[in-house]
Amino acid sequence: MNNHEMDLSHQRAPSGDATKFKAMTQLDAEKLLAHELEKLLHTSDPAEKQIVEKEFDGFRKIFSRFIRHVGDSVVWDNIQKLPEKAIRDYQSLAQPANNDAVRAMLNKLVVIKLNGGLGTSMGCKGPKSTIPVRNEFTFLDLTVQQIEYLNKTYQANVPLVLMNSFNTDDDTSKVLRKYTGFGVRIHTFMQSRYPRINKESLTPIPRSCSTDEDLEAWYPPGHGDFYQAFYNSGLLDELIADGREYCFISNIDNLGATVDLAILNLLLAHGVGDRPEFVMEVTDKTRADVKGGTLIQYDNKLRLLEIAQVPKVHVDDFKSVKTFKIFNTNNLWIKLGGIKRMVEEGNLDMEVIVNYKTLDNGLNVIQLETAVGAAMKNFDGGLGIIVPRSRFLPVKKSSDLLLVMSNLYNLKSGSLGMSPMRMFPSTPLIKLGTHFDKVRDFLRRFETIPDLLELDHLTVSGDVMFGRKVTLKVSICHSKTSALSHLYPIQKPLL
Repeated sequence: MNNHEMDLSHQRAPSGDATKFKAMTQLDAEKLLAHELEKLLHTSDPAEKQIVEKEFDGFRKIFSRFIRHVGDSVVWDNIQKLPEKAIRDYQSLAQPANNDAVRAMLNKLVVIKLNGGLGTSMGCKGPKSTIPVRNEFTFLDLTVQQIEYLNKTYQANVPLVLMNSFNTDDDTSKVLRKYTGFGVRIHTFMQSRYPRINKESLTPIPRSCSTDEDLEAWYPPGHGDFYQAFYNSGLLDELIADGREYCFISNIDNLGATVDLAILNLLLAHGVGDRPEFVMEVTDKTRADVKGGTLIQYDNKLRLLEIAQVPKVHVDDFKSVKTFKIFNTNNLWIKLGGIKRMVEEGNLDMEVIVNYKTLDNGLNVIQLETAVGAAMKNFDGGLGIIVPRSRFLPVKKSSDLLLVMSNLYNLKSGSLGMSPMRMFPSTPLIKLGTHFDKVRDFLRRFETIPDLLELDHLTVSGDVMFGRKVTLKVSICHSKTSALSHLYPIQKPLL
């Protein structure tokens, strides 16, 4: 037997002590994983070996938490009543005193966008951030415009940082060249690359560290990897040395996630000792958001509770709009010094999200991921802020795209704002059929985007086309078999 082989020929009979047997089985799984990762490491490019070692170290830790996990991560009866000041209403926040104060605060901020996703779910190739969403502007275009406007208006110097994945890094780097003349410093770093593991054997499926050889064998491990990857990149230390104190993190496809001066003022206008290290923006839950994570008090700490952590008998309680009235927008404000301390002390403890997938070749695999908001409980002084729904405007599917492309919103300096012509406080609930899933098919079905100002609810099914200057009002169900008299002018479905 050579150095790269492991003796697994022995058979360990089950012990009468089930706990001891399980612990020994876990140890075997961890030893086997470490051995397989070591073999993989030998196939890495020498120039990248140090990076791969750091990534594998992170993977071993998340695998260990996965394999040793027992029972529910939350004991339902141990959830405590939220302290009075744990969550604040946005309306109670004060705006900065003047432009000089704004400039000083902005110069202590860095904006970070999570940019690891592809546009495949919407039928597009490349990074999702490069999909046009309004007036031919992409998510990335709008983000750069927003920050440039802040910098010009207040003579500030807010940098933009993009956390890319191995799926988006090359294409994003090419796109960034067009922003050379903009007044925004743009940095990028890449989140970790983890190997998918065989569901049955719990061993990594790649045979080489070359992603090009088998792209399906690797995955980016969720945005909870942000902390370690940001630290490993060296950017965290660089930004702290530049005088930055807080970062504002959000998904790049959330068009409502702009820099908010009232929240920034809350963080920086008070004494250093009074500043929370971690602020999570939450908003009122509707029936469309029942699966969204919420905030609870647990072990005397404010923390994020996700549906995957909820015991099955309490899932209905979790989904109840009356019981849990808010949900996480994934707009986060985090103190940079707190991130550095947490990583260096090894105190980041985030619940493992187990994502089961079947590859094109039929192999069942497991992805182990974490969520960035789950680290809230590890920081000092966690705080939730109930923000207006307008700060949560994600574009995940074509129905979201219809909203942001319509006259419901006005575009100014890269930011979308609800039109004053809209008489209702909420946005319409839109459900488009499968014929609209891909962006190309979606655009083909609208000669022009309809007027949605007076729309409450729209459901479309079937192979439907919309003509020019269509106005949709009140509640509409539009399908192959339904009456179309609510459309102005009346459109005919394709048969």
